[in-house]
Amino acid sequence: MPIEYIALMIPFAGIGIAFFAIWTSHQQKMMDKQAAISAEKAAQYAVGNSELEQRVRVLERIVTDKGFDVSRQIEELRNEPNIKELN
Repeated sequence: MPIEYIALMIPFAGIGIAFFAIWTSHQQKMMDKQAAISAEKAAQYAVGNSELEQRVRVLERIVTDKGFDVSRQIEELRNEPNIKELN
């Protein structure tokens, strides 16, 4: 390989390294944003899961309590103000 080709390759290598550094930085930013989105979704699922657990506890209490007036209790639960409505 003649020395002229090597002399021409040096600037191209520098430009290539700069582009690679920019691309790597961009990929890191994309991964950070994706992690933030995933964390937000996980928090939303946790809130929804908590609400479902609360409802299941109420249903378990209705089903398992002995001597429990089921229809009266269901009506009381229907008449309770919803927490979301109060906000």
